[in-house]
Amino acid sequence: MTTTALELAPAAPTSGPCCAPLVREAADPAAAADLARSFKALGDPTRVRLLSIVAAHDGGEACVCDLTEPVGLSQPTVSHHLKILVDAGLLARDQRGKWAYYSVVPGSLDRLGALLSEAAR
Repeated sequence: MTTTALELAPAAPTSGPCCAPLVREAADPAAAADLARSFKALGDPTRVRLLSIVAAHDGGEACVCDLTEPVGLSQPTVSHHLKILVDAGLLARDQRGKWAYYSVVPGSLDRLGALLSEAAR
């Protein structure tokens, strides 16, 4: 009589939990959607660079006219990327005459960092 692999496999436990219990609360659906929107906005290297440039700019804000040359893209393309960062809550936009100025939303980067740190624990 031959033995098959199924006959040699140990039986699955019939009682007890299959997984470890949660030790802290998981993200609620609204927080997960907000976080995903931020990560999606940062999923493009140009947007990461734009956010970094704005954050490093003198006074913590930059005019769209100052952002086209560093990333090597046209003004409409840069404006499109900046709109995505604004919609994600990472940048704020202030219209002054014909130019738009962008600044990092206070606490937005700290919030992302805290969420990432907590997820790694």
